[in-house]
Amino acid sequence: MDWHLLGLSFITVFLSELGDKSQLAAIALSGRCQAPRAVFFGTAGALLLTSFLGALAGGAVSELLPTRLLKAIAAVGFAILAVRLLFFNSEEAALEGDE
Repeated sequence: MDWHLLGLSFITVFLSELGDKSQLAAIALSGRCQAPRAVFFGTAGALLLTSFLGALAGGAVSELLPTRLLKAIAAVGFAILAVRLLFFNSEEAALEGDE
């Protein structure tokens, strides 16, 4: 097993999920019920399944496309998201404030 890749994957997902909507949903669910263990296993299972599906999809796509092209596509996708969040969300918030 590649321990470096395992650690890098863990740290990346852990840091990206801190304060995420899924964590806030888990906090809200566990606060409303008397079974925090069930909430933990449900949310952990959901995160495991989505991560598993992402890894499978990434492995399948990497068989079809070269790594360099995949990185370029991901970079362009993230750049588009960043520009959209930076410029268009402020316009939407301004429009909602006027209503």
